[in-house]
Order: sequence, then structure tokens, then C-alpha cells
Amino acid sequence: MIRRLCRPLLALAALLPLVIACSGIIPGSGTPSQVYVLTPKSTFFPDMKKVDWQLLVDTPVAAAELDTTRIVLSRSPVTIDYFGDSAWPDRAPLMVQTLILESFENTGKILAIGREAVGLRADYILKPELRHFQAVYDGAAGPPVAWVRIGARIVKTPEGRIVGQEVFDARVPAQQNRMEAIVEAFDEALGAVMKRLVAWTLAMPTPEPERRR
Repeated sequence: MIRRLCRPLLALAALLPLVIACSGIIPGSGTPSQVYVLTPKSTFFPDMKKVDWQLLVDTPVAAAELDTTRIVLSRSPVTIDYFGDSAWPDRAPLMVQTLILESFENTGKILAIGREAVGLRADYILKPELRHFQAVYDGAAGPPVAWVRIGARIVKTPEGRIVGQEVFDARVPAQQNRMEAIVEAFDEALGAVMKRLVAWTLAMPTPEPERRR
């Protein structure tokens, strides 16, 4: 009687690891994620002016589904998923903040730039919002489109007054439905957004001298 009861349980126990493994919830199991990196922008409009004011870049605000190291994909306007075994080196907002900072530095057109943090002072604070950062499949059989959309506000210090607001958007089709090609599309789309974001920010007027002390 005991053997008859135990055999189904043993069979179920044998299958359980397979079920869990297929669901991908065993910590540390399977192939480690491949980490993909994006690059800062290094080429800009030739007529960008050089500024003598200082800028801080805040960490981009992002919805919970984008605030992750996982690479996001979307198959419909109401669904979000993630690529398996692929990741960014940091949470997307932090990664984008770093790339924006490096892009500003690459211009050679700004006096000083840093991350928004307690104790630092600057003339302006750039407050980005990461609204879209995903690979979009439109239902057709083929590669996705990398969609990057960043909203930006420029805050004048010390007043805390918003002096500029804009949205920057780029969509770049991946050349192939392979992860490397999809990441290349992300890199191109983010680069296009950062190029315009940097130029727009550097077009802000020079603060009045008495306000900069």
C-alpha cells in the first residue's frame, strides 16, 4: 500500500525539477546572461555653441518594466516581455544616465558636468524620463524596431524653475532578428536621441552672472 502511494509521488518529484527548469526560476541555473553594452554619442552638429555654465544630469525616471537590467521587448501595445539570456550591464535608467554624461563630455563644449547628487551645485539640472526603451515586434515575421523615447526637462537653479521641456524619439529597425543586430539598433536609436538632447540642452541661455554665485 505504501509503495503504491509513493510511486506517483516519486514520479511527480522526478518531473518537478524539469518543470521548474523550464520556467527559468532556478537561481544561478542555465547559461549566464550575455551582457550587451551601448556607446555614448561622439559625433555632433558642427555649429553647436560652447557654454561656460555647469550642468547636472539626474537619473532618468522610468516605469518599473523599464527599470531593469533585462532587455525589453514588446509584441503589442499592452504587453511587455524580456529577451532570455541577455542583459544590459546596469539598470536601463542608470546606463542611459552614464551614456548621456559621456556624450556631453565628448562634445568638449561644456564647462563642467556631473551626476545630480546632494552637495553639488550647477547652473542647470537635466531631468530625463525614459519613456520607451524596447524592441517592438509589430506582428509581422521579421526583425523588431528598437524604440527609444526620452522626455527631458531643464531646471534652472537655485530657483528650481523649469526653463525647457522637450521629447526626443527615435525608432531604428534591426537588420536581423539576432540579439547582436537588435542591440546595434538600440545603440543607433539611443545615439540619435542623445545627439539631439545634447544639442538642445547646450542651446540654453547663459545664466545671469548674479544668479551663478
